[in-house]
Amino acid sequence: MIVVTGATGHLGKAIIKHLLQRLPSDQIVASVRDPAKASALGAQGFEIRAGDFADARSLKAAFAGAEQILIVSADKLGDEALRLHRTEIEAAREAGVGRILYTSHMGARAGSPFAPADQHAGTEADLAASGLAYTSLRHGFYAESCLHMIGDGIRTGELRVPEDGPVSWTSRDDLAEADAAILAEMGKWDGITPPLTASRAVTMAEIATLASEVMGREVRHVTVPDAEWSKAKIAAGMPAIYTEMLLGTFRASRRGDFAATDPALETLLGRPPRTFREVLTASGS
Repeated sequence: MIVVTGATGHLGKAIIKHLLQRLPSDQIVASVRDPAKASALGAQGFEIRAGDFADARSLKAAFAGAEQILIVSADKLGDEALRLHRTEIEAAREAGVGRILYTSHMGARAGSPFAPADQHAGTEADLAASGLAYTSLRHGFYAESCLHMIGDGIRTGELRVPEDGPVSWTSRDDLAEADAAILAEMGKWDGITPPLTASRAVTMAEIATLASEVMGREVRHVTVPDAEWSKAKIAAGMPAIYTEMLLGTFRASRRGDFAATDPALETLLGRPPRTFREVLTASGS
């Protein structure tokens, strides 16, 4: 039996969708904080269990009898994220889970200027020290996150961003499909995976060119100083903590933290991963 946490989120729902193509529904359990919001999953024949990342007792009950659990990383920052993940790891140990799978990041690195990458490195260290079998899924940077971050610039025709470096932006649904494939073959992928990425890394200047071609109108790329970009974001209403996190994306990309590409994702999918152009075209941005 496999338990998928965060099953009502974008990634969790997609993983379950792809798992259904490989396993019967009675082998899949959806763990959610609020079961009332998981009625659509329940209608598909899944068992729904209440599991709150901050409540060790509920997690232990949610994980009972599981051969594997998939921890979809918490949408939190800093020490809070690390604490929540540690609670899940300990609950898995107490429930006798055979293997933990965790959705990490290709840029996971202690001290990364991109705060979530530092957090992922911390959770990977906790998994390694847990004594449990684990697989850390080094996801490529979600292409959908990029579109959320720069969508306004694409729409207005002026992509004003800090200095950047190449990033192998990767379709979230491709990653969900790969996660399902790894879950369905327990133990085949042990420890930290290779980067699960699209086949090509692109810069913001290249994205502006792609957007111009896809949209049929010019999208200009303009590089602005970090401080100017941050000031504009905060003035537009973005909380300073999130502005700093997003700025960390650009700072880490300059170091090459997100430039890697690897054939592992294509191998898992049995086809080429979606390109950024394809994700952009499908988004209608």
